[in-house]
Amino acid sequence: MNEDNNKFMQEAARLSAEAIQHLDGGPFGCVIVKDGKVVGKGWNHVMATNDPTAHAEVMAIRDACKNLATPELVGCELYTSAEPCPMCMAAIYWACIPTVYYANTKEDSKALGYEDTIIYDELKKPLNERKIKMVHVPDEAAREVFDFWKKKNNPGSI
Repeated sequence: MNEDNNKFMQEAARLSAEAIQHLDGGPFGCVIVKDGKVVGKGWNHVMATNDPTAHAEVMAIRDACKNLATPELVGCELYTSAEPCPMCMAAIYWACIPTVYYANTKEDSKALGYEDTIIYDELKKPLNERKIKMVHVPDEAAREVFDFWKKKNNPGSI
């Protein structure tokens, strides 16, 4: 890692300390960088907001998207104090962030009681074998909205 990488990782670590100093959530912090400049910051706010999705990476993605006025963070880098969980990795993919730098591993997080293996294992299973019951309920109104969206975005496709 170069000097800039270290600087951004240190900022992510500082934010992880903020999370626990404020009793907002677990020891996780994150920054998103574009062209050498921090464009988004976040730390874990799960306990402060009673929001299980308020992880550091998600908070930083929300902040960067707001600051850059875009839902895609192409060309950005994400620096996080710990290897992202499955939810955060999905958010990173949705945000189109091409590079993630992380400090602590998922094994380090597991040693603190943050267990992601269960989720990874569940996602590999067929829907009917998962712990969370998944029920497909076809609905005509829902289908019509999808059809409208498809037609609106692809004229001539319907």
